[in-house]
This record gives sequence, C-alpha cells and structure tokens, in this order.
Amino acid sequence: MDPHFTIGIEEEFQVVDPHTRELRSHVSEMLAEGQMLLQEHLKPEMHKAVVEIGTGICKNVEEARASVVELRRAIIELAHKNGLRLVAAGTHPFSDWRTQEITEHERYKNIIDEMGDVARGNLIFGLHVHIGIEDREIAIALCNQMRYFLPHILALSTSSPFWLGRRTGLKSTRAEIFKKFPRTGIPDVFSSWAEFELFVQTLIKTNCIDNGKKIWWDIRPHAFFNTLEVRICDVPSSVDTTIALAALIQATIAKLWLLHKNNMSFRIYRSSLIEENKWRAARYGIEGKLIDLGKQREVPFRDLLYEYIRFVDDVVDDLESRTAINHLYRILETGTSADRQLRTYEETNGDFTAVVDQLIEETMEGCYAPNPQAARS
Repeated sequence: MDPHFTIGIEEEFQVVDPHTRELRSHVSEMLAEGQMLLQEHLKPEMHKAVVEIGTGICKNVEEARASVVELRRAIIELAHKNGLRLVAAGTHPFSDWRTQEITEHERYKNIIDEMGDVARGNLIFGLHVHIGIEDREIAIALCNQMRYFLPHILALSTSSPFWLGRRTGLKSTRAEIFKKFPRTGIPDVFSSWAEFELFVQTLIKTNCIDNGKKIWWDIRPHAFFNTLEVRICDVPSSVDTTIALAALIQATIAKLWLLHKNNMSFRIYRSSLIEENKWRAARYGIEGKLIDLGKQREVPFRDLLYEYIRFVDDVVDDLESRTAINHLYRILETGTSADRQLRTYEETNGDFTAVVDQLIEETMEGCYAPNPQAARS
C-alpha cells in the first residue's frame, strides 16, 4: 500500500506577560478553559509558561494550514482573555529558567527526579512534524535517508538567537540546549524495523526509558503512531514558515519514498558528518555554508536550498503544496525569525522588549487581530 503522507503538526508556545514581556506561568483557568475548548489539541508542558497545540491528522498541506491557523487563533485569543500573550520562538530572549514554575504532574516530577537541572533548564520551544508512513519497514529506510536533510530544515527554522538576556552568537540556541538531554541529536542508522525495535526494547528492559517516546532524536519513528516525526526545528514565529517547513518535510519523505519504490535510495551518511552540518545550521542559519557531503566541499546554504527544492519538485504538485514550498524563497529574502530578531535588537540598541513585541506580532499574524482597545490594556 502506498503511504498517504498525512501531516500532523505540534507547536510549542511561550506564555508571556504583556507588560514585563517575561515568561509567565499560565493561570489555571486559562488551561482548564483551553482544554475544554480544544480538548486533545492543547497540552500543558513541564514548565507552566509553555503550552503546546497539535493538529489532528491532516490529509494535505492546506488542511494542515487551516488547522494550525485555527488552533493558534484559539490559544492566542484565550491568552488575551486572561491578560497574557503568546510567543512562538525557540527560546525566550531574556527570561531565566531558574525562576519558572514546573507543572504539577507525575510525569514531569519523574523527569525532574531523573535529570535534575538538565530538565529544569530545558526551557525551549520546538516544532514537530509527523508524516504518515504506514509501513514500518519503509519508515526505517526513509528515516535513515532523511537524516541528511535535517540540518537544512533546522537552518530554515532558526528562531532562538538569545538566551538569558544574551546574544549567544547562534541562530538556534535551542538546538544546543537540547543536546544536554539523553537520546537526542541525529540518530544512528538501522538496517531494519526489527533492529530498531530491538534497540528500543533494550532501553526499556534496562530501565533507561519506559517507552519509545523518551527517545528524543531529531527524527524518529513515533512510538505509537505510524508516522515519521521530524523534531529538529525551532518553532517558527510565523504560520507561513511553519507550513512551509511541514510541506518541505512531507515532500522530502515523499520523494525518498518514490526513489525507494523505484529500487533507488538516497546516499546514507554517518551521523557524525551530519552533526557537522547541524552545528553549522545552528550557528549560522541560512547565512552560512553547509557541507555537500557527496561532493565533500562547503556550499553556501542558499545554493543548497535551491538544489534541495529542485530535488523534491517532481512530487510537490501531487502533494498540492506548491504555494507552501514557494514560501521558502521568501525566507531567503526576509531571513528567518532569528535574523529578524537580531535586526530588531540591533536597531533598538539591544532592547529585548522590542524583540518580544515583534515576536508577539509575528505569532499573531494571519491568525488573530486584537481590537485596538484590548491591545492597549
């Protein structure tokens, strides 16, 4: 059976005080009302200043866009109702993780007990994209090949150039913070689904994890869904970028499947080489160079992106995602969220409140238009 390449999108958001612009624990009434309205689409996270929304199973990119817009609108509206704001960015520019409250839940208590400050300090915000692949054997084969493209996708998503009130020198500080967690990064290659399952069962048997969801690689076969889940991205500030990244991920997996169907395969590289590109993507974003591992030379990211778009072009129209893919060119023109945050920071002589205000506006764009009176309150 051919895969359906369905899409599921999860976005993690910062809850922000509109006056101080700092992270703020959401009020219990907001979460209770949100879960009543959005049900399984809204989830609390370990830190009380974080909320996550997730779409259902979407058959194509436009359905995914409609769902993301609807969910963003609902949670932003709920935040406004409770005197709060929502921000989509990989890190908060200046809030300190040491002052943030932890959600009271047995799961989060266990994670804190297990990892201590590594977990407490993991105050980061990501985008996760699920693509439906029903055949688990094919999923492993495509996962092996998809690893190569993950740094390219990270570069396009970068939205975390600040941490603890400092300009870090990175475009994705989030990617480096998350490395402190176990079982993260670019995964190993698995020769079969059976080999992957044996690996997971070994971790469970030896009390490393209690289920496969505690494997937090940059791409993973999901433990409970028949999906490949790409987890490498910072959460983008704009809906358009979220959808463009989801479209690119879907198109890449569809193209790799088409090669597989025709008894071909994309070349598989060592994780350590792909990690070199991941570092470059986190450090420089779209303004740097990545290594063309096939040619063994550095290439400007922009040139690689044009080549990447051409690579997936023959599946884009069948997936009905041409408009979303074309937004990738717009990212090259205007920069990623990280680039725009840095421009605002420089233009305002280091005013972090201006950066947060920009992020609030970008998060709402295309989803929610507050009335002027409410915006001034």
